[in-house]
Amino acid sequence: MVLTLIIVAAAASFTLATVYNLTKEPIERAREAARQAAISRVLPEFDELVEKKFMPPTGRDSLQFNIGYKDGELVGVAVATYTGMGYSGVIRAMVGFEPDGTIIDVVHLEHAETPGLGDKIEKDKSDWSDQFQGFDPREKTLKVDVDNGDVDNITAATITARAYCDAIDRAYQTFKENHSAIINTEKE
Repeated sequence: MVLTLIIVAAAASFTLATVYNLTKEPIERAREAARQAAISRVLPEFDELVEKKFMPPTGRDSLQFNIGYKDGELVGVAVATYTGMGYSGVIRAMVGFEPDGTIIDVVHLEHAETPGLGDKIEKDKSDWSDQFQGFDPREKTLKVDVDNGDVDNITAATITARAYCDAIDRAYQTFKENHSAIINTEKE
């Protein structure tokens, strides 16, 4: 019986390792394609992109900054951000900023929020996230209206809306804290 168990466990381990190795690269390519599509969606047209990482004032992981240039002029910054405050865990998003900090647009990258409620952060499910287009965090508060902020809530999904605002605010606070380093980034 022990020998049978060892054989079954070894076969299962080999199968899992094989499947993992076969799917690892396609999954990474799909993630990178989604990241590139998100950058293109939240930034104006650019012909050069410089990547940098900055540690946010709050949080454990650094944020990926994608600094876009058109004909040598800075046109915007796309920030891959996150929050752990989602109803169903981590929410990842891409936020585009103009050089002055005004939000160009926001798109989600990954979430596990409740279908029909929290998934309204997705642009193909709802236009809720369109309210961030042209949002100036220097003049408005990145909190939902029930928390005395300037962002409309998602009905029956307040936790998700708060979390999304947290992710965007994390990106903005990091952008603001590192503004001079971003503006003065050397193009490669």
